[in-house]
Amino acid sequence: MARKDSMMALRQILIRRRDALRTALAGDLSLLKELRQQNNGDVIDAALDTAQDEISSQLAEVESRELTHIETALERMRHGNYGKCEGCAQPIPLARLQALPYATMCIQCQREAEKSGDLPAANLNRILDLGVADSEVSAGDLEIDVS
Repeated sequence: MARKDSMMALRQILIRRRDALRTALAGDLSLLKELRQQNNGDVIDAALDTAQDEISSQLAEVESRELTHIETALERMRHGNYGKCEGCAQPIPLARLQALPYATMCIQCQREAEKSGDLPAANLNRILDLGVADSEVSAGDLEIDVS
């Protein structure tokens, strides 16, 4: 039962982080839009604006990537396969999930995938998908079948 309780706690962490990232991304995108609309100032101002634009853009990219991983983890919870390694189909150790709640592979399979360059591409189309309610997951969905 401890694993189920931990999984429910991880779900709440993922939801809170997802919501925070969505808010941050909305702010980052607003800032980028504002920066692009401003055209006054001298060459130095333009250079500083360009540098700030680049930093904001990179931050938004990192946040988008993390948000995609979180959405994938929440989807795996809805389908009942959260916590199961995509490489070897064994349960991902709880300590790894607590360190990286959106992990989809155990450490060994992750290392092998990184060495071979065989990592799945991110699906950025789901970043702001609000189609599935968070309440559609039960504790039973979080427990993986280890048989």
